[in-house]
Amino acid sequence: MTHAFSDHFSRVASAYATCRPQYPAELFAYLASLAPARDVAWDCAAGTGQATIGLAKHFKRVIGTDASSAQIESAEPHPRVEYRVALAESSGLADRLIDLVTVAQAVHWFDFDRFHTEVRRVLVPDGIIAVWSYGIHSVDAGPIDAIVGRFYSDVVGRFWPPERRLIEEGYRTIPFPFDEIETPRFELVAGWTLPELLGYLRTWSATTRYIEQNGRDPVIELERELAPSWGPADHGRRISWPLALRVGRA
Repeated sequence: MTHAFSDHFSRVASAYATCRPQYPAELFAYLASLAPARDVAWDCAAGTGQATIGLAKHFKRVIGTDASSAQIESAEPHPRVEYRVALAESSGLADRLIDLVTVAQAVHWFDFDRFHTEVRRVLVPDGIIAVWSYGIHSVDAGPIDAIVGRFYSDVVGRFWPPERRLIEEGYRTIPFPFDEIETPRFELVAGWTLPELLGYLRTWSATTRYIEQNGRDPVIELERELAPSWGPADHGRRISWPLALRVGRA
């Protein structure tokens, strides 16, 4: 099945760059340890470079591609990173160039068959592909998770694209026709104030679609609900997201 590019994030590209959580350094060190060499990595659907920059600490060269020019324009620069606008299924990369392919929080948008063909084309022999996602987060305080859970399901729930189901399933149901490798567990962790959490919630594709269709920001009401449980808005709380990671060798 062929999928057209669904652009859910260009309108929030600058917010995406500043409000999304950072991936753990241990994840990139682990993936680099599996790669047959550390010459070139391809971060596919790089967005604003959250994973791309982490890879640059381990590879001589990293190519970050995204179908959204707005995301690429907002990406964090790095001397070993080259950003390009390109579809996942048609990267423009040379054959047998890439030691490691990564897709962070994005493979659910792809045409799986065409993307897997592209991965096999660009990977070197024994090259590695890693795809991961993270779902709803957890906060270290009382009823906050329940309040955000209701927002996720009841307020913006019907605005989630159907592909979101694959994230909720932890990527267990996606096609993954590679020699799969059992992986350690990783999680994202952030220490955020209430405004930082609310900024992140505004980058959700469902929140963006809610605002577009209703002409108002549902996070404003959510803030009023969260404030009594959060305490002072500038008080930092531990936020965590377990990663759903699948790694394979071509």
